[in-house]
Amino acid sequence: MKFTPLAFVACSLLLTGASKAAAASVTGPAALALAGVVAQYAPLPAANKKAVAAFFKGDPNFPYKGKISVMADKIVCRTSNVDITARSCEVTFKIKKQTLSGREASELFATEAMAGIPADGAAGSNFESLSKLNCTLDPAQLKAKGGGGAECSYEAGK
Repeated sequence: MKFTPLAFVACSLLLTGASKAAAASVTGPAALALAGVVAQYAPLPAANKKAVAAFFKGDPNFPYKGKISVMADKIVCRTSNVDITARSCEVTFKIKKQTLSGREASELFATEAMAGIPADGAAGSNFESLSKLNCTLDPAQLKAKGGGGAECSYEAGK
């Protein structure tokens, strides 16, 4: 079977589109930052939020036993390069939806970029989106200061 140039381009575009929703992961400092920023808005027990905040602030000795999970169903952030004051994020959890704007949205947008979530743009807007975010923090590994203890998985671009 011969591929014509047009068929080759069409197949390439289909494969590119399919890879946008591929599962990805991030570990180390970027994962800790992503978990730390999202945990503020997540429906987590107060003790878990305090522990995540302490770890993100640089205190690996915060007294907490067991692993902590920070999850979000979907995160969509938008900024504009036309209206440079416009920035927002919508974070969807199983039981609630949180809308962020201003500094909070900028913080989440920048953290997603640091974690390698690909940006997309259209007509003066910049988007970053992910789904099925699942971050796990292991306090024992964080305390050991060996570079481990934080990992996140997600699907990009959904």
